[in-house]
Amino acid sequence: MASAAMAASTRTLLRPHRLLLLPDPRRRRLSATAAASANAVATTVRRSVVDVLRERGLLEATTSETLGSSATGEHQLLKAYCGFDPTAESLHLGNLIGLVALSWFRRCGHTAVALVGGATGRVGDPSGKSAERPDLDLAAVIANSDAIKALVAQILGRAPVSSHHAQSGKSAILDQNEHALASSGQGLPDNLDNVGENIGSFVILDNYDWWKDITLLDFLREVGKYARVGTMIAKESVKKRLNSEEGMSYTEFTYQLLQGYDFLYMFKNMGVNVQIGGSDQWGNITAGTDLIRKILQVEGAHGLTFPLLLKSDGTKFGKSEDGAIWLSSKMLSPYKFYQYFYSVPDVDVVRFMKILTFVSLDEIQELEESMKKPGYVPNTVQRRLAEEVTRFVHGEEGLQEALKATEALRPGAQTELDSQTIEGIADGVPSCSLSYDQVLKSPLVDLAASTGLLASKSAVKRLIKQGGLYLNNTKIDSEDKLIEESDIVDGKVLLLSAGKKNKMVVRIS
Repeated sequence: MASAAMAASTRTLLRPHRLLLLPDPRRRRLSATAAASANAVATTVRRSVVDVLRERGLLEATTSETLGSSATGEHQLLKAYCGFDPTAESLHLGNLIGLVALSWFRRCGHTAVALVGGATGRVGDPSGKSAERPDLDLAAVIANSDAIKALVAQILGRAPVSSHHAQSGKSAILDQNEHALASSGQGLPDNLDNVGENIGSFVILDNYDWWKDITLLDFLREVGKYARVGTMIAKESVKKRLNSEEGMSYTEFTYQLLQGYDFLYMFKNMGVNVQIGGSDQWGNITAGTDLIRKILQVEGAHGLTFPLLLKSDGTKFGKSEDGAIWLSSKMLSPYKFYQYFYSVPDVDVVRFMKILTFVSLDEIQELEESMKKPGYVPNTVQRRLAEEVTRFVHGEEGLQEALKATEALRPGAQTELDSQTIEGIADGVPSCSLSYDQVLKSPLVDLAASTGLLASKSAVKRLIKQGGLYLNNTKIDSEDKLIEESDIVDGKVLLLSAGKKNKMVVRIS
């Protein structure tokens, strides 16, 4: 009787009219056996993605040490997802490790799924938080979701891809990829077995697409009744909040079930069989594997966590004096992003090379050994780290912008300046705005003093005699220098420099 009741309950759960475990026929026509076929299909990838992640320090815990391997030792196709809630217009450095891990799944021939929490972002994940997140209005959640989808598509599309598979990274938006995500075969060649050659596809989903039509009564009856309160309370993220002065709201308490249902939905309808996340997500991930096992009565759903991004002193990596290190160039320039990694201490740089880049471990070992040799130029490895991570996040164009801006900050540099390059460093140096008439034909000595570059005209004159005053990186030799039209870069800006570090950007209105 119990078995019959369970079967009847499962059939009720799968009914199509409300709860969306069955795909919406208007949007996709997927195989009902997608999850089973995903577990049955073997690829010819030689390296296990779990082994790769472990070697690079990207593995904290997993529900299976043989994840993706069959009894015969073959490596099976995995479809792994990582969730990103739209709490801001951009992801930040703490999210980068999730994107790197997804990229390693791709490089090992598997499918990577980025799930944007258009629904769960309206609730707020309590994991790792000492207080409830501030509420976001609907317009902000939608705007943030759209911005993050575009950002993730750009970054995942920059994972190294051979020309044979370049197409798989181009169509990254939901409707264009759902069929490919659910199909059992990925069209991968059978003669590529090196990591990085057998590239899998990626897809971006939004969980609001299936949550928007689910009612509270549906959720309580068909999901909530399978969750044991004792187990939910025992989750580490819940225990910490319950014991704090702030406590925990019922809304936050249900978050693990919302995330668990996401896994259940994608497992059933799309064959997504692995959820990955930071170590603080273990409770949420296992909530999903438990729901799949109880409701669908099948095995094959797994979880994997990676360490949080910490510095050697145990503090979070990804904060600066100005706040979070954002991944979007609209919120943080590629130049400042590059400079943050360039300033990583020697004690951390090799570990971050392993975690955040795709440079081979052999090459990283060579770089580490070079740091111990006489004649090593300081920050050489940091420069490589900054270049690799900036290229991954901002692309080759963003890297070149950062390098050009870095060179522009060096007085006497031969780099030809343009207004975009100067604006790229403006957030990191003092700036002011003056009218065109205030600047044109103005004595440089007066301008350097009035803008605050130096304290007085006499200090400016002394610096000129010492050879330390620069206009647009050109050394000034005369106290009588006037600002000419040709000095105003693109008719928009000037860059004044007093020595190597003291600078001023003058915007011309």
